[in-house]
Amino acid sequence: MSASAISPEILIAEADPWTAELLTQLVLDVRGDARIQRLSDGTAALASCKRRLPDLVIADGELPGIDGIELLRQLRRHPRTPALPCILISRRVDASSVRAVLPLAPTAYLARPFNAELLRQRIANLLPAANGATPSIAHATLAESLEQYLDDVREEGQGAPLLAEVRDAVSACLQAASSDLGTLARDFARDPQITARLIAAANSAAEQRSGICQTLAQALQRLGVAHSLNLVLGMAIQRNARLQDPRLSALASQVGEQAQRSAELAHWLAAQLRLDHELCYTAGLLHNIGELALLRSLQDWQNAGGELSDGQIAASMKQRASGFGSALRMRWRLPLGLRELIAAFYQLGSGVFSREALVLNLCAVLLAQPVEGSLETLLESRPARLLRLRRELLNGVPAHLLRAE
Repeated sequence: MSASAISPEILIAEADPWTAELLTQLVLDVRGDARIQRLSDGTAALASCKRRLPDLVIADGELPGIDGIELLRQLRRHPRTPALPCILISRRVDASSVRAVLPLAPTAYLARPFNAELLRQRIANLLPAANGATPSIAHATLAESLEQYLDDVREEGQGAPLLAEVRDAVSACLQAASSDLGTLARDFARDPQITARLIAAANSAAEQRSGICQTLAQALQRLGVAHSLNLVLGMAIQRNARLQDPRLSALASQVGEQAQRSAELAHWLAAQLRLDHELCYTAGLLHNIGELALLRSLQDWQNAGGELSDGQIAASMKQRASGFGSALRMRWRLPLGLRELIAAFYQLGSGVFSREALVLNLCAVLLAQPVEGSLETLLESRPARLLRLRRELLNGVPAHLLRAE
């Protein structure tokens, strides 16, 4: 395919939404102007190709309806499609399966989980940038005001940006010759976006096997090293994964520090009480992800040409962060138990709740307490009373977890 100023049309036929999103980001990283259609079954993909041929097909070998191999077989029967580039990604990589697909002349037949970086290079060879460079696309918006824009994107945003201190670790992991689950857990555990996305992916229909994943370690164990790294690469190459506006970037750093402090405090308290400290850590880390998601949407608004004053940033953070967080956790279908713990950070409400929920609520109380606050006041707080905390435990809370350095 020769370089062209015309935007290429790409069909991604993939049943797993998280893998489909990764493939989308790989294509957009090569050609930011690509027009991408995503379909989740082979029958719909074939029908779409019959209406209008794309410039490239990337298909899951195990699609519902007709699978990716049958989709390619049908396309190759058409006299106009022998040269249509088609990449198949399949779990069937035994010798007989490979021999069966070779006569159909796939452009590539990749084993799942695939190497995302190598796939990106293949896509780059098939879709060279127009005029030798990938265009920088400024996505316009139809919204007439920031308020309308935030209303529109709350239910469909991409989540939080990757925090600056985590990006170097992400880059190192992606470039390393080999990584293990322990390394990934250590390097990614500080980032709310990576943690939430991997937990959501591990609980998706494509990955669900037994039980629910509620922590990063559990998600990594289910997804495996290769798939986890692929998903993280998909996050890292998103064009808005980094906040360019220094005001937004500074706020994201502050929010990230608050998330980390909350996570470490929840972990410490739960460990002292012999509760699920990893789950409490996760809930503490994700409790303010809505603020980060909102900051990313504010950057998108600015990138689209919208004006953004200091007052608008402050008002948006105060009025909209909670709604962005709730929408994000629901859309990514984070486990109900984890969502309940995150909610407990802000309010216990009435009824029965777990001791882990009390820990999260106690974290909020401790972090809101002035440095010179009374220990007696803390002991009389609702979560402390219900947990029957001893004075010695609260006296032993590490000072660095209670205030910013």
